[in-house]
Amino acid sequence: MPELGRLRAVYAAKFRAEIALQFAYRGSLVIWLLGLLIQPIVYLVVWTTVARSQGGAVGGFRAGDFAAYFTMLMIVNQLTFTWHFLEFEWRIRNGFFSPLLLRPIHPAHNDVAENLTFKLLTFTVVVPVAVFLLISFGATFETQAWQVAAFVPALVLAMALRFTFEWTLALAAFWITRTGALNQAYFVAMLFFSGQVAPLALMPAVVQAIATLLPFRWMVSFPVETALGRLGPTEVLVGYGAQLAWIAAAVILLRVVWRAGIRRYSAVGA
Repeated sequence: MPELGRLRAVYAAKFRAEIALQFAYRGSLVIWLLGLLIQPIVYLVVWTTVARSQGGAVGGFRAGDFAAYFTMLMIVNQLTFTWHFLEFEWRIRNGFFSPLLLRPIHPAHNDVAENLTFKLLTFTVVVPVAVFLLISFGATFETQAWQVAAFVPALVLAMALRFTFEWTLALAAFWITRTGALNQAYFVAMLFFSGQVAPLALMPAVVQAIATLLPFRWMVSFPVETALGRLGPTEVLVGYGAQLAWIAAAVILLRVVWRAGIRRYSAVGA
């Protein structure tokens, strides 16, 4: 319990510091927020236009269905999004990672606090934008009450999975001096296999099969599909199982890679 109490105090202090820091760099906050909003809005406009030009529907998705899908995608993506794997190389190369190692808690806690603070601040803008899109594009939902309840754990597990998986990916910077190509490859895979470009139901069968095996669907698409009422009880339970399995695998891999990475980091004089 003392350890838990200390961790709680650390998080509280970090939240206060991060809120002040985010407001100090309001321009950067706005740029990140715009990046999160623009992409799903562009896809929403494209797919609703395609649906209307095809007589009202594409692959069973009507214009209103696309509006609901991409609006929910925007919300889920904002709540699961992380950026730390993009800057990890810069931290290590410029020596900014060393002070984090001197703290009495794992550096991942620092990034969790940063990430949650960013989500808290930007979500206040995402919600009204989402409401506007739902109304202006005539979004349609077929969600039942139990699916709304099921959405919450699906979202929480997706947040945990995406953060853990991407933080583990970031540790490649201990071995690779330039991780830009790796990050871009990950971004492309995430774009197609998480349902961000289009609903996975519209993708070829082989893409759907691969997406089911990889973790990307469980980070983004699964919570969206649950919220929209496109999954039955059995499919939701299977989704929870997939999320928990990938979280367990990511945590184990994180622990192994972290130990090896820290030894290498120390060996080169950090």
